[in-house]
Amino acid sequence: MRRWLNALFVDHAVFRLVWRNWGVVEPGRLYRSNHPLPWQIRRAIRVHGIRTIVNLRGHRQDCGADALSRAEAARLGITLIDAPFESRGAPHVDRIERFAAMLPDLQEPILIHCKSGADRTGLIAAVWLLLNGRPPAEAQRQLSLRYGHFAAARTGILDAFVALYARAWPKPFMQWLREDYDAAKLRQDFRSRKWADAITDGLLRRE
Repeated sequence: MRRWLNALFVDHAVFRLVWRNWGVVEPGRLYRSNHPLPWQIRRAIRVHGIRTIVNLRGHRQDCGADALSRAEAARLGITLIDAPFESRGAPHVDRIERFAAMLPDLQEPILIHCKSGADRTGLIAAVWLLLNGRPPAEAQRQLSLRYGHFAAARTGILDAFVALYARAWPKPFMQWLREDYDAAKLRQDFRSRKWADAITDGLLRRE
């Protein structure tokens, strides 16, 4: 009961009861959502055959939603991988490299999620497409208002990251990441809008 109370009212899963923020990145291969509750995991397996869950929030020992999803994945024999990312910082090269390195060993279909399914999930959906040779314009659509992502807020640094790569395309994404990407300069150059930050940080209370 403690896990459920924490999930629903501390981690705001009460809103995720009705707002699933579900998306199909590529049918049969990659899906995206906000943090799934146990029956939502069961439905994703039943409808889409999900075999692996990638948790972009990382392991949170005091988070009821984290504990519930881990327990359900273990009960169902589904692999759950932690791959933490930031929503308001310039993406880290080493974290993307780790994610790229693990992909060949992950059983598909894969479900990726963060808390709200808007920012970190959008970034990794975009990265997955770029790793698969898709054009930046297609990847950029994963970071959109349709998923609750605000490009004008501090989370818009993720859009700026994809836009930087777009200038170098069709150079392979990982080659660009290792040779050309400058995270410090991206942090220095990016500016958010106060009104958008008020929505994401204050009203929506995003991570």
